[in-house]
Amino acid sequence: MSAPYATFGLAPAMRAGGVLANGDHQVHRDFMDFLVDGRPLLFRLSDLDAVSPLASDVPPAIFTTHVRRLLLEAEAPLAGGRYVIYGCPECESLECGAVTAVIERDGTDIVWRDFAWQTYESVDLEEGGYRDIGPYRFDGEQYRRELERLLPAADEAAPPAQAPAGRRVLLIGARAAGLARLAAALRTIGIGADITADAAQVPGEELRAYRAVLFGRAVGDPERTAVREAFGRAGTDVAYVDGLAPVVPVLVAQIEHALDRGAPAQHRLVRLDAAGGTAAVEVTSPCRVTLVAYRLDLLSRTRAHELFNGFLEPGEHRIPLDAGAVKGRSFLVARTTGSVLAAPVVHR
Repeated sequence: MSAPYATFGLAPAMRAGGVLANGDHQVHRDFMDFLVDGRPLLFRLSDLDAVSPLASDVPPAIFTTHVRRLLLEAEAPLAGGRYVIYGCPECESLECGAVTAVIERDGTDIVWRDFAWQTYESVDLEEGGYRDIGPYRFDGEQYRRELERLLPAADEAAPPAQAPAGRRVLLIGARAAGLARLAAALRTIGIGADITADAAQVPGEELRAYRAVLFGRAVGDPERTAVREAFGRAGTDVAYVDGLAPVVPVLVAQIEHALDRGAPAQHRLVRLDAAGGTAAVEVTSPCRVTLVAYRLDLLSRTRAHELFNGFLEPGEHRIPLDAGAVKGRSFLVARTTGSVLAAPVVHR
């Protein structure tokens, strides 16, 4: 098969969960994404909301099975030697649709070809094929080396060595009721959350389970310093989040962004600012972006308003803001596949 060589790699990625403006919930998923010539393959699929089969929240034995399949050490799950490359982030049903491809050996090389959108056991390349993606030829040794990093050294019941870490956050603040609502929302989307008023009293081995800490606005500098020192003594690296407002969707977006440990070059949404009646949004690849404003009225009730939902090309974009939707104390949440940002609206 004639195809130029491409490099194959893996990198931690995330499908950001969230509490959406319409009241729906979007589940958080950590997974390993495929890098082709150093760029996430998922970015070539426009605004597809999907994850690879190499997700950290699947049982270890199933994770290992997916790796073995990609290594061609296990039978293809679909007819015609086809493998799932990306699937539904909410379930594993083919009925929701999946990106599949033929994976085969060609001498010592590995080739991924005939990418297609598939919803049935059989696939129609004329109707569902991705004509502008692939084929990709990978050096067999380099391909195998990357995937074998995910396999346990000996015990197949052990968790994969390089899979993304678990997700748990610690919430610290004075408003217990508000933190309880936030914790409930985070648990709904698959993120563990605990509440404490004094992290210094939490045993070090428990602190090491957290990936992020959120400070409420009422938490003072001495308390913040004590928390940082406690995590320092525990020898764990966490992301610290300063809560923008008592608005659950905004805080969830901040936490999701903090949990994203992927390299900056693998982020789609890299900037969000709001001032002077416009929002500045910057994306690194073609994708669909939604922009929602959350406003606190005079009675501290939250008002949500969708300002934009459309397809953006790479680069910086200026989006006009509805003055009524962002008057007073307001915040924006921008969301695209795998990325989410939150920012306050600055009035001049």
